[in-house]
Amino acid sequence: MDIKMHTFSIKSNYTNYQYDIHVYVPEETAPEAGFPVIYVLDGSGYFHYLADSVCLQSRNAPKTGVKAAIVVGICHDESEMRTRRFYDFTAPAAEYKYPKRMNARIPEQVGGGADFQQFIEEELKPKIEADYLVNRDEQTLFGHSLGGYFVLWNMLNADSYQNYIAISPSVWWNDHELIKMPFKREGRTIFIAVGEKEGHMVGDAELFAEKIGAAELYVAPEENHASVVPTVVSRALRFVSN
Repeated sequence: MDIKMHTFSIKSNYTNYQYDIHVYVPEETAPEAGFPVIYVLDGSGYFHYLADSVCLQSRNAPKTGVKAAIVVGICHDESEMRTRRFYDFTAPAAEYKYPKRMNARIPEQVGGGADFQQFIEEELKPKIEADYLVNRDEQTLFGHSLGGYFVLWNMLNADSYQNYIAISPSVWWNDHELIKMPFKREGRTIFIAVGEKEGHMVGDAELFAEKIGAAELYVAPEENHASVVPTVVSRALRFVSN
């Protein structure tokens, strides 16, 4: 689908990294309070899934259940994506423990999540809110895999969004530390999805959802870690729109 997209780059003083930002803005007139806004991690991979779905389905919101919204994709450079997302999307900790199967796959630099969170809150959001009509009471954070871990960690440690979408979240990260963190829901809307064929990640998602007792959990039949996102995007958007 051919959508109108604004693109700019922003160098963060918190992470010392330059991000490419994609922004989709609905063509219709904004509500008086502004448009809802969806911040999408791994924007180079998932921005278009979200933006295309919002653009198409919001044209008939009464039937689709999806409201018009601004979509903001936060992108890493393709050549650095794997190592950089391990840094930006993981929380700081005194030490890290991983499953043996993951030891060889994890880069040395991890734990930059607090700085990445500051980048979004103190540098990116102010620019988005200055340039576009945004409703600060309808903000959503979307992430998949390690991005899904960051979504849940952010939910447990900050009060930055009203809605959270975590797809195949890496609950296993650092010896399942998310399960051990305290949680207060305070009116937040939480959607978690995982593919039926994702092995241990299904149980991890179920364990986290049980811990907070306030999340919509969807296990997508026949889907795996690579295929689950496009199959659950519409369901997730309907959930946070309502």
